[in-house]
Amino acid sequence: MGFLLSKSLEQSQQKQQEFMLLSGRLQLERQILMQNQMRERQMAMQIAWSREFLKYFSSFFGLTTLGLTVGAVRKRRAALLAPVVPLSFILAYQMDMAYGSMMLRMRGLWPLELSLDPDGGVPQLPVLRLETRANRADRRKRNFSLGLAGMCCNQGCTKNDIGRLC
Repeated sequence: MGFLLSKSLEQSQQKQQEFMLLSGRLQLERQILMQNQMRERQMAMQIAWSREFLKYFSSFFGLTTLGLTVGAVRKRRAALLAPVVPLSFILAYQMDMAYGSMMLRMRGLWPLELSLDPDGGVPQLPVLRLETRANRADRRKRNFSLGLAGMCCNQGCTKNDIGRLC
C-alpha cells in the first residue's frame, strides 16, 4: 500500500516540477517581451522629446543667426558670425537625433548583452571577472631589482612610490 502511495506522490511531484519549469519559462519570455516593449517606448519618447526641442532650438538658431548677420553687416565685423558655427553643429546634431538615424546607430553600437543558454534557453548575463584582494595585492607588488626608471616605465609609479624608493 505504501509503495502505491509513494509512486503516485512521485508522479504528482514530477508533474508539478514540469509545470513549474514551464511556467518559469513562460514568465521569463513575458518579461523579456515587456522589457523590449518598454525600451521601444523609451526610445519613442526620446525621439518625440528631440523633435519638440528641435522646434524651439531651430527658432532660436534662426533668430540668432539673423541678428548676428545683421550686426556683422552693419558693423562690418565678420567676428560677430563666429557663434553661428558651433550653433550650427548643435542644430545638425539635434536634427539627426530627431529625424535622422542616430537612434538606430546608437542601438547598433550598444547591443543587448544577453546570450541564450543552448540547453536551457534561459538568458544569462555575461559573467564579470571580480577582482579579489589577492589579485590587487599581486598587481601592487613592485620589483625593486629593475631600478627606479625601469620599474616606473614598466608598472607606473605614483609620487608616494617614487618617494619611498629614493
